[in-house]
Amino acid sequence: MHFSIPADHPCLPGHFPGHPLVPGVVVLEQVLLAAAAEHGQALSHLRLPQVKFLAPLYPGQQATVQLQGQGPRLKFQVSGPSGLLVRGELVIEPAQG
Repeated sequence: MHFSIPADHPCLPGHFPGHPLVPGVVVLEQVLLAAAAEHGQALSHLRLPQVKFLAPLYPGQQATVQLQGQGPRLKFQVSGPSGLLVRGELVIEPAQG
């Protein structure tokens, strides 16, 4: 899945003034959207036991989410113009109750 966060996204003011970069939580949101699209449903019970941020993503830059594996455990990586940005693991847990 490809994505880009526009320069007018509401998460950017204050992160960081004069040198904005996309917050990690917004990048992880894109990972979750990609995983949900792959599974055909919203994922409401999950964990991110391992996440490593390697390089920043700047507003307007194109990035790509790649998922590997089959549920419930997926490895992911996010790549951008400068190479690998984020890598980690996502675990989908069964709904409780």
